[in-house]
Amino acid sequence: MPITELLVRNAKLYGNELCLTEINMDLQEEHNVTWLDYELIMHNPAGEYRREMTWKVFDEKANRLANLLLQRGIKKGEKVAILLMNCLEWLPVYFGILKAGAIAVPLNFRYTAEEIQHCLTLSETKALIFGPEFIGRIEAIYHDIPNVKILLYAGENRPTFAESYDRLTANCCSDAPDVKLTDEDEAAIYFSSGTTGFPKAILHTHGSLMSACYTEQKHHGQTREDNFLCIPPLYHTGAKMHWFGSLLSGSKAVLLRGVKPEWILKTVSEEKITIVWLLVPWAQDLLDAIESGAVKLEDYELSQWRLMHIGAQPVPPSLIRRWQKYFPHHLYDTNYGLSESAGPGCVHLGVENIDKVGAIGLPGYGWEAKIVDDKGNPVPQGQVGELIVKGPGVMKCYFNDPEATAKVLKNGWLYTGDMARQDEDGFIYLVDRKKDVIISGGENIYPVQVEDYLREHDAIKDVAVIGIPDKRLGEIAVAIIELKPGVKCTEEEINEFCKKLPRYKRPRKIIFDQVPRNPTGKIEKPRLREKYGATNIVARQTENGTKHAI
Repeated sequence: MPITELLVRNAKLYGNELCLTEINMDLQEEHNVTWLDYELIMHNPAGEYRREMTWKVFDEKANRLANLLLQRGIKKGEKVAILLMNCLEWLPVYFGILKAGAIAVPLNFRYTAEEIQHCLTLSETKALIFGPEFIGRIEAIYHDIPNVKILLYAGENRPTFAESYDRLTANCCSDAPDVKLTDEDEAAIYFSSGTTGFPKAILHTHGSLMSACYTEQKHHGQTREDNFLCIPPLYHTGAKMHWFGSLLSGSKAVLLRGVKPEWILKTVSEEKITIVWLLVPWAQDLLDAIESGAVKLEDYELSQWRLMHIGAQPVPPSLIRRWQKYFPHHLYDTNYGLSESAGPGCVHLGVENIDKVGAIGLPGYGWEAKIVDDKGNPVPQGQVGELIVKGPGVMKCYFNDPEATAKVLKNGWLYTGDMARQDEDGFIYLVDRKKDVIISGGENIYPVQVEDYLREHDAIKDVAVIGIPDKRLGEIAVAIIELKPGVKCTEEEINEFCKKLPRYKRPRKIIFDQVPRNPTGKIEKPRLREKYGATNIVARQTENGTKHAI
């Protein structure tokens, strides 16, 4: 059935029960916290605020947006993009788009104006819903996105080039629109990227989204009594697909805006959180805060917290050993997935396999996995090959890119581009990846983009960006810069030049050296990794586990 039916069911069965809570621990950093007037907003003396929503209100808000989109001429199968920070409206907006029969297109809130324009054009988006943080970026491109006919602004101080999402949806009917949906109908486009650095549009159906619900709930056993803490951004397949377990079970979830250890523990304590999904840096920061005495576990009520699962980058086994020291009663899981496989769970460790920490695990619920050679033939056990997966969550295609689709979808199998091996018990370990994408703190950094930007500097002759291991972030980006002859430049100057890049894309280390290229002109990045300590990827990933696990 289409995933929207789960929301309809929950509204009927649990209509007046709380389903979503948004918490912001630092109100002073926000300026748009009261942009909707029909949520319950509670402030406390510490400057925190929370907004709550019931299943009935969730469903009604989704219906209002769906009816608005239909009134404005959005047809079944047309695309509507979402560019919002995590907030209480995010998921109702997503489901409102689906209820209209349209295709939801979540956008990374770190995208530059150029990247936003690229994604809107590639996906043939007809409408965009955006928040206050993005006014400048949208203002810079809205004349250059002629395919986008509707701009809806969700917030106060509406810019003149957009219409008010709040006002328009408030005047729409809250009854469900008469739109027939099936599992085969297209539902969402998520963005990934190849080595070129520009995102590819990954198209999923309602059936693949539903499969994520079943896989997540099967792996982590969500029940009506659970309360899921969601911290990562909802544009990620990972964050949303993990929440799908709550949708399927009809249980509560909390959206926390802020990642300080004391904020996480305070929210777990006060909201009676039972399941938390963390990224490696957040888990490390929390453990560091405990060990330094910055936070004291006895100050919080944590006995109900039953599961911590982690992903989106390599997970050091040493981190899990530290975690178990302070949280010995926790179940633990690692999840591996890709946006092309409907997010998390095509391979997962399993809470019962803590002794195998370091592996990404076994094929997930409803999934198959193989390790193959360049011809697609299975390799002998223990040998390295490419990991391929097959299951109900595999994408339909890369939208408008049949050539790229054909490279990764073969006979129903998704070729992940990750190199892996399998042990005698069938557990899969990642050992390398074919692509040069750097995964830092759970975010993908595409070296070509950073290299192209740096080459605009007058002093730079050539540049190569590689990833090297980092204890906290998994990897960091390092720029090896070859200066023009006779030109002087300092690291401080390069860092200043990089301030126009999004913070997560900025190189963490600058090295002045020659950039080696092979006879065909390609940068010899293996040589650079060997020289600067990044060649131990095989051993490191064998020990650490997941790559873009979600």
